[in-house]
Amino acid sequence: MYHQKLEQVLENIERVMIGKRTVAELSIVSLLAQGHVLLEDVPGVGKTMMVRALAKSVGAKFTRIQFTPDLLPSDVIGVSIYNPKEMSFEFRPGPIMGNIVLADEINRTSPKTQSSLLESMEEGSVTVDGFTHKLSKPFFVMATQNPIEYEGTYPLPEAQLDRFLLKMQMGYPDAKEEMEVLNRLQYAPPIDELQPAITLEELQHLQHEVRQVMVDEKIKEYIVDLAGKTRDHANVYLGVSPRGSIALMKAAQAYALLHGRDYVLPDDIQFLVPYVFSHRMILKSEARYEGIEPEEVIERILARTRVPVQRMAK
Repeated sequence: MYHQKLEQVLENIERVMIGKRTVAELSIVSLLAQGHVLLEDVPGVGKTMMVRALAKSVGAKFTRIQFTPDLLPSDVIGVSIYNPKEMSFEFRPGPIMGNIVLADEINRTSPKTQSSLLESMEEGSVTVDGFTHKLSKPFFVMATQNPIEYEGTYPLPEAQLDRFLLKMQMGYPDAKEEMEVLNRLQYAPPIDELQPAITLEELQHLQHEVRQVMVDEKIKEYIVDLAGKTRDHANVYLGVSPRGSIALMKAAQAYALLHGRDYVLPDDIQFLVPYVFSHRMILKSEARYEGIEPEEVIERILARTRVPVQRMAK
């Protein structure tokens, strides 16, 4: 039953986003695994529309934060304001207090404001004036950044990049898909007609079910082997941390559940590795000068790592 509802969430997103099923699936995987997504792509390819469609499909509260150089941490998490009538301070929540949050152009704001997201993404809470405020559940952040314009930007620190379960790109549609986009948007935006396919309560139940998806010991060894080889690779200065291994396992559990399985396959790991590991690796300067990308290194590691195969009983 839940598998059918997740398929309907995918169909909802595909009504708005043409030809982006992989991106839609990965967004749902991150949501189910209680992770967050970093979406790096050029302006105008539908990043905001993707998050809005996901929020409407699960009946969640959607908030958007436009990051700018003058944005303050209090503009994100909220602020305490003195109420003279009550003679006390009242907490006024910021836009982070939503279920699905779009952090738009996160690399345009200062590191101080970027760090205000750290606690919320990792702990599900914010602290203002010594008081901790719990965030709504479920809580999901999709942050975007523009890879083209670097002037006036602040690259995300490694500690914050590691908080994102997945990093992905959307890419341009092909000519046929772009024609379909024009046809669908000619009269009215399809997103206005979207109805929730699943409730927040059902989504939270599915997030719990993800943890019950079986991960065989051989699969865990495969994950550890892949992570270890990123640390020893000749082109890698800083490899994937144990947090990255945990992230890959959680993503694989969610991916299996999305496809109606209660167990993880090696194919799930191979598909997800580039999205989970690439932003957690720092290449050596020599490799960067040669134009080598983290995805290329991951592809080579996958090619020379033994895939676990189940032994058939005789």
